[in-house]
Amino acid sequence: MAPKWGGDKINELDIQGVGMTSQRTRDRLIDRLQDKGIVNSDVLRVMRLVPRHLFVDEAMASRSYEDASFPIGHGQTISQPFIVARMTELIMQSESLENVLEVGTGSGYQAAVLGGLVKNLHTVEVVTELHRNARDLLYKLGYRNIRTHLGDGSWGWEEAAPYDAIMVTAAPDEIPSALIQQLKIGGRMIIPVGAQNSEQKLQVVTRNNETNYSVENHESVIFVPLVGG
Repeated sequence: MAPKWGGDKINELDIQGVGMTSQRTRDRLIDRLQDKGIVNSDVLRVMRLVPRHLFVDEAMASRSYEDASFPIGHGQTISQPFIVARMTELIMQSESLENVLEVGTGSGYQAAVLGGLVKNLHTVEVVTELHRNARDLLYKLGYRNIRTHLGDGSWGWEEAAPYDAIMVTAAPDEIPSALIQQLKIGGRMIIPVGAQNSEQKLQVVTRNNETNYSVENHESVIFVPLVGG
């Protein structure tokens, strides 16, 4: 579901960007993502549109279309575009994306990408300032299918469960059982797993039935720890 660009108080020219935040610069990033193996055309289309420079600190805006992660305060980061694309590509393999949960809103960038692809997205953030900033920016950009929540994402967001898919954008030491229980049967969760000072693996967790789930390991990744219980 594509947002209506140009919501309250966001100037269309600010969204379009200039110079190092222009569409030409964004297109070069998309070329790099394709060179790295991202093939889903819907993911590439949405990432070409989302103004990443609005989700980073103003001082970092000129570097916002580098394939790199940047700090956003409170010990959190905005993920590298390749990782955003990779995790989104994996979640797009789900059979249904009517109702999706994101754990770890952060800057709101990953939510903006997902919001352009799924019908309904719930996103949970534990840091109050990050939650408020992302909520306000997503609303101003015109997303009306994203519901932002303040809370401990390791417990998911039970009020809107079950979910067709869950994306976790911070790494727990092990898969939180509460998140598995909030997946529909057949639902998939994309999650980095591993302690901060050890190897983390990007995993796809599929809930097979009420009591059983399966795990596929993908590439090694580096994420900040999942904060919460």
